[in-house]
Amino acid sequence: MTGPDRPRRGYDSSGRQAAAARNRAAILDACRESLLRDGYRATSVQAVARRAGVSVPTVYKVFGSKQELVKAVYDTTLAQDDEPVPMHARPELRAVLAETDPAEKLAGYARFVAGVHERLATLTAALSAADPELAELAAVTDRERRTGTGAFVDHLATAGMLRPGLDPVRAADSCWLLTSPQVHERLTRERGWTAPEYRQWLAQMLAATLLP
Repeated sequence: MTGPDRPRRGYDSSGRQAAAARNRAAILDACRESLLRDGYRATSVQAVARRAGVSVPTVYKVFGSKQELVKAVYDTTLAQDDEPVPMHARPELRAVLAETDPAEKLAGYARFVAGVHERLATLTAALSAADPELAELAAVTDRERRTGTGAFVDHLATAGMLRPGLDPVRAADSCWLLTSPQVHERLTRERGWTAPEYRQWLAQMLAATLLP
């Protein structure tokens, strides 16, 4: 029976949202596995959809393009989850920003940077093949990294920890260079440095470059 006095049942979208979240996670996992196993060029949207158990249109609906999907895989590997929380608001970096001792702050930042490189190393290697699409991804992630190092140097300046007379832009450029994945790869993969050796070196170089 229906009528004007009968209350209508509200629409519950939680089931649909949960299904969408599961699909997104499955697509990200499938793409990551394919990239690590087959490389970028051999990773097709069709193969990702098949592995994830979804349709090809679903992949495009969720991510828009293969490039955007790969960027999402990169971002979730970096952050270790798919939550929309910026890096500076995450506990690891918040602890670094809250540190009051300048040397300890840079040591913590070096540990944070090293952890990021270690998480991304295998994926970055899988994406290293020359490809115009990957060049754009590299440019985007490099700009994001420069923004992050700039924000960290601004934080040092605001806290009164940056060396007097040091130009903040040049300081951020130096920090961006020292913390680059290319430097990490050359020292650890090519020269055989251990993770602790790299972290100690980076902390020392950052301190020598940025602190009074």
